[in-house]
Amino acid sequence: MRSPRTGSARSGGRWVGLGATALFTAGVALVAPNLPVASATDCADAEVIFARGTDEPAGLGRVGDAFVDSLRKQTGMNIASYAVNYKASKLQLHGGDGAKDAISHLKSTVSSCPNTQIVLGGYSQGASVMDIVAGVPVGGISWGDPLPAEYAKNVAAVATFGDVATRTDQALPTHSALLGAKAIDLCNPADPICHPGPGNAWSGHTEGYVGVYTTQAAAFAADKLMAGSAPTVPGYGPSSGYDPATSVHGPQPGYGSGTPGYGGPQPSVSGPSTSDPASLPPDLGWVSAVR
Repeated sequence: MRSPRTGSARSGGRWVGLGATALFTAGVALVAPNLPVASATDCADAEVIFARGTDEPAGLGRVGDAFVDSLRKQTGMNIASYAVNYKASKLQLHGGDGAKDAISHLKSTVSSCPNTQIVLGGYSQGASVMDIVAGVPVGGISWGDPLPAEYAKNVAAVATFGDVATRTDQALPTHSALLGAKAIDLCNPADPICHPGPGNAWSGHTEGYVGVYTTQAAAFAADKLMAGSAPTVPGYGPSSGYDPATSVHGPQPGYGSGTPGYGGPQPSVSGPSTSDPASLPPDLGWVSAVR
């Protein structure tokens, strides 16, 4: 018999090593399926895409924050939020960029989470951004392409606050064939940006929306989101008395120290006016809503 060749032990060791490597690899393969995998369970029930007002720092802005907070309370849903990325400068030259960003993000959300309902919103210049998204010319000029029609079904509601288009009777609810039927537009009657009547003051624009109007808009959006779904959280939601089938007019609560988003007593809506103070209108809500 021939004696074993020198190096045969080394060869055997090499085969053993390869076998061990194969076993180790197989072990990894068995563990890999247990790693976290993205799924529909990671998707929110709804997402608010909101554009802030002029000169507000990056984020949703004060009106957007209050609106989202109220919507979460009124629905009890898992609601995500996205702040539209655009330059909300005083020159107001970037509304088209904001609309593009909002549309791009909406498409991305729908692609990864097709069952997530979208709520669009904007305040002041941000409302103009949503006008563009909805296909409403801002100042008679089309600043960008609107949301493609096939995505309209993914939008549950739209809420705009202090929109300059309202001043010229071009509010989104009545001038958007794409999203008007799902929209509510809110204008503080003391806000010169959206209301052409007497008694206007700048504070009516900057301080007149958090609390009363953000809660009202959230009730409208909640009704749209909750349609056909589970009941609302007790004490919140459409059951609180908001009827989206009608426009909301009439006396509204004052802006007292208990108004959400304010730390103390509210300044009265006053300042330079184009009319005699005696002719100021009563504290009525100016709301355009179309079911």
